[in-house]
Amino acid sequence: MAATRTGLEQFIAHVPPEVRNHRAGLLTNPSGVDRHFQSSVDLLARHPDIELVALFGPEHGIRGEAQAGDHVSTGTDPATGLPVHSLYGETRVPDAGMLRDLDSFIIDIQDIGVRYATYLSSIDNVMTACAEHGVQVVILDRPNPLGGVTVAGGILNGAFRSFVGTHDIPVLHGLTMGEFARLLAHDRSLPEPVIVPMQGWQRQMLYDETGLPWVFPSPNLPTLDSHLLYGATCLIEGTNLSEGRGTTRPFEMIGAPWLEPDAIVASLQAWDLPGFAYRPVYFTPMFSKNAGTRCGGVQIYVTDRQAASTIELGVRLLQSVIALGHDQFEWVQFTEGGARHFVDLLAGGDQLRTTLSTGNDPAPLLGQWQDDAATFNQRRQQFLLYDSTI
Repeated sequence: MAATRTGLEQFIAHVPPEVRNHRAGLLTNPSGVDRHFQSSVDLLARHPDIELVALFGPEHGIRGEAQAGDHVSTGTDPATGLPVHSLYGETRVPDAGMLRDLDSFIIDIQDIGVRYATYLSSIDNVMTACAEHGVQVVILDRPNPLGGVTVAGGILNGAFRSFVGTHDIPVLHGLTMGEFARLLAHDRSLPEPVIVPMQGWQRQMLYDETGLPWVFPSPNLPTLDSHLLYGATCLIEGTNLSEGRGTTRPFEMIGAPWLEPDAIVASLQAWDLPGFAYRPVYFTPMFSKNAGTRCGGVQIYVTDRQAASTIELGVRLLQSVIALGHDQFEWVQFTEGGARHFVDLLAGGDQLRTTLSTGNDPAPLLGQWQDDAATFNQRRQQFLLYDSTI
């Protein structure tokens, strides 16, 4: 099977006529590379058919050096001398000054495939601002690392919209970034972006089946295994447990000082979820929650990608740690934009938290989420750019 060609590689080979000779801004990070690891910054800066005049950094920054939640500074890119505007610092929305000299705003960034990821929110903010100021948005499409088939999890309730949930889509949306942009433009009545599609990508492909080199898009999602588990274990961010940040296996290990490894493994095994295996572990995070404190916990392995239900794993994982934590388990608050439970923002509503907090069986909620995802799967069809076969 021939390797997938990204939207970046397609763009470099042939700049679309509607953006040729434009003065352009570029939103990217270290994942914006071609198969030879050449950065989209460098490739566009020297391209004869485009004039790159500004760079924009999402969460973690243009060079990917910032940790989750850390504000990213505005400055100058030392390699090109171009101004770098942070979209994860004092502002998350490009303002008139940033957009004043642009004809086009190009986006080349590897998405994560899960609604929690903030790159989708950055795209939302860019598309909204560019519509207001008459700037053309261009998406250089890349694979969804989880493939484009699986759609799962509840639909975001608009009342719980935040930077970790910007639009009314399921947790696992099965869209590429270009497809998401098309759906967003339709739903928000925004101008249709120019999508530079991939070549050779099939919806059933996970990232390691594309033939493309892997450059992790986030400091705490270094491997495909961490991506495969992120839809489940990111929910731990809404609790006082460690989600493995500050270890070499973030989102693959979870734990807390009060959690007994053999007990959490036994509890998870009792759910008999296909596609997963569990190992009792102890670890000490170097930073983030429980930094410098020995935690007991579990390392989770994906043993069967096709059978694994990430969404149910996340729910049952929370159910298990609540039962084992007794009065030591806590939901954490998120104060940005008003005090709210962070897990509600991740889950897209408060039903999961209230169901588990009252000791009720989450099976009916999981069933509702499954129905919601099936409905979304039908709605998304009109925005898809790729088939399951070439």
